[in-house]
Amino acid sequence: MAQQDGQQAPPEQPGLPEHRTTTVEQGPFCFARCLCGWRGPARRARSQARTDAAGHHTSVPNP
Repeated sequence: MAQQDGQQAPPEQPGLPEHRTTTVEQGPFCFARCLCGWRGPARRARSQARTDAAGHHTSVPNP
């Protein structure tokens, strides 16, 4: 059963796609995913999945 960790992005500006990430566990692996459809690689360490999610937020272009 998948579990989610509550890490989320800051509020989005109107008119821009929403980017909210969570971490999901599947068996021994954990990965980050975003509402925009992005998904990070499977990781064994939750902390690394959270780092992937934080990297996704910083890589999203600002208008």
